[in-house]
Amino acid sequence: MEKLNINNIKQMVKEEKIRWTNHVIVRLFQRNITQKDIENAILNGEIIEEYENDYPYPSCLIYGVNLNKKVIHVVCGLKETELWIITAYYPDDIKWKEDLKTRKEIK
Repeated sequence: MEKLNINNIKQMVKEEKIRWTNHVIVRLFQRNITQKDIENAILNGEIIEEYENDYPYPSCLIYGVNLNKKVIHVVCGLKETELWIITAYYPDDIKWKEDLKTRKEIK
């Protein structure tokens, strides 16, 4: 499969070709994140990690901002015809460096 491309992912969002699983809806509710926050983060975001061998679809981690301009991470998988939202969370400084784009090394 070809490398994940942020422009293809953004196009899926614009065309509303998004699959929201029950799991992700529960997680978003628990973390006080809305579907519109996810869409905004993707449309204004960038891929910071790729997981090309994920099953069942290649996935990636997107760095973006929610509607209130707070940094958010979105994990999504790309099927040929739709974008699967896997999870989203607010990154912390325990696992992430100051830029919130680079993982800290595990010691």
